[in-house]
Amino acid sequence: MSTSVNGGGRATKVTKLDRVVIRFAGDSGDGMQLTGDRFTSEAASFGNDLATLPNFPAEIRAPAGTLPGVSSFQIHFADYDILTPGDRPDVLVVMNPAALKANIGDLPVGGMVIVNTDEFSKRNLTKVGYDSDPLEDDSLSSFQVYPVAMATLTQGALADTGLSKKDAERCKNMFALGLLSWMYHRPTEGTERFLREKFARKPDIAEANILAFRAGWNYGETTEAFAVTYEVPPAEFPAGTYRQITGNAALAYGIVAAGQCSRLPVLLGAYPITPASDILHELSKHKNFNITTVQAEDEIAGIGAALGASYGGSLGVTTTSGPGIALKSETIGLAVMAELPLLIIDVQRGGPSTGLPTKTEQADLLLAMFGRNGESPLPIVAPNSPGDCFDAVIEATRIALKYRTPVMLLSDGAIANGSEPWLIPRVEDLPDLSVTFASEPNALDGSDEHWPYVRDTETLAREWAIPGTPGLQHRIGGLEKADGKGSISYDPDNHDRMVRLRQAKVDGVTVPDLEVDDPSGDARVLVLGWGSSYGPIGAGCRRVRGQGMAIAQAHLRHLNPFPANLGEVLRRYDRVVVPEMNMGQLALLLRGKYLVDVRSYTKVAGLPFKAEELQHVFTEHVQAVEGVRA
Repeated sequence: MSTSVNGGGRATKVTKLDRVVIRFAGDSGDGMQLTGDRFTSEAASFGNDLATLPNFPAEIRAPAGTLPGVSSFQIHFADYDILTPGDRPDVLVVMNPAALKANIGDLPVGGMVIVNTDEFSKRNLTKVGYDSDPLEDDSLSSFQVYPVAMATLTQGALADTGLSKKDAERCKNMFALGLLSWMYHRPTEGTERFLREKFARKPDIAEANILAFRAGWNYGETTEAFAVTYEVPPAEFPAGTYRQITGNAALAYGIVAAGQCSRLPVLLGAYPITPASDILHELSKHKNFNITTVQAEDEIAGIGAALGASYGGSLGVTTTSGPGIALKSETIGLAVMAELPLLIIDVQRGGPSTGLPTKTEQADLLLAMFGRNGESPLPIVAPNSPGDCFDAVIEATRIALKYRTPVMLLSDGAIANGSEPWLIPRVEDLPDLSVTFASEPNALDGSDEHWPYVRDTETLAREWAIPGTPGLQHRIGGLEKADGKGSISYDPDNHDRMVRLRQAKVDGVTVPDLEVDDPSGDARVLVLGWGSSYGPIGAGCRRVRGQGMAIAQAHLRHLNPFPANLGEVLRRYDRVVVPEMNMGQLALLLRGKYLVDVRSYTKVAGLPFKAEELQHVFTEHVQAVEGVRA
């Protein structure tokens, strides 16, 4: 700890920390997502490792000041590598009573609460069920409470701008951001530059937000309320160029890179749906990379356009969430039958039906595996973090192009909206995904015809003939095809053969062996996960090892086909634990395929696992196994 004297002449203690979790919470109209995103951007620029968890209502505008209308943004930043956005906030910034009531239960004893007192009117307190003002009774006595009249102070700072009282009050989120930026020694230039760019067409609004931001900073600098500020030093990263990235942005950049690596034009056919819409928004900005984006009239039209583009020799992509996958299922089956490359991105959310549009879940795995009529297999790939989405797209595209098959990529809401530092790959390190199109007739009977289902003997992929190529006239469709020639066939033996060929093609997709993290080599319990559970599982395992116990961790990227060594890995351990944000879908597949009695731990709350809860689960399993062995 060191002591410094600030510009106002007041001595302020500076405490160095290795990590901090901050949660901004307020009404869905208070700009909490923007506030959190700006704090995140400055943490990333400063060089901290970070992970974020945005949490907001599904309603466009829930009733103001109510519990359903609370929006929050949590950021965990540190001077070392971290895996999750944190279990509980160290600092809770609340803009109204609803935000306090919805979030105070997550704050540990001794935690800091910074409260916008202007919203704590009797009416607002009654609206969320407070019988008395928690700022005046003893209900918050176990926390460090800092009351700040943010709206009043913001209006005072903007009194000379000519803005109405209502418009001035809207800038109070920037006041809060300025105060927290002062408290944690965050840079200010980037935020001011961002505000000028964001409101370039409304310079008066830009300057008002900047004034509010500076007012928050100056309040921290001059008030006697805060005697301590905090520093979280930069983390050490491998050499390279980094940027903050969300999962959806990484998916979009991955699609751009896939098009460049394959030297194919890209067509995205999509219908807007939470939480996948940002992929369409981002990709539409990159037409210069030979990318066409089509906002279709519905989900079916979106995938139809993408599949049609693949038939024409482009890389077809469609993006959606769970309800959209249900609507797209018939066309996905057509892609399986036509044996065309197609990238299908499912950003999973809580279900069933419309479910929880803005909350996360991992409950579409069985839908991806079996959600089509007939035997309709396709490969499945799942990223484990926001940055990993880029690599997952490249891998899914490799499989789709090499094996002539639709591929499902399973992201989810936590990955899509969360962010982390991302090492920007060098162009020369990206793989060559180029393809060879059919150029001459290939009929096995020696005729001058083109047979669409003549296959590569190694991959079982059929040739890809672009319509309009002279001499390669051919026809494909949804009815069963004769092996090789591709004519419509109802022959029982042919159907059996074609079903098995399509399955064998997917089973034969080459995927890397599963790697196991078992530092001591003595672990008897293996934790196996997939998707966004990677971070909480890793953090939980770290905590268990910190208690002196051995535990192994592995994470699946390829869910169909599974890695060739998966069965051997599962049988190596006395117990296998599979945490999932569903009712045990991966566990069901593992039991059925490998006859291993995996132990399932499930959660379907619309929120990610916490490291603390998984630590307790893992500890119980390790102790149970050790007790049996003893």
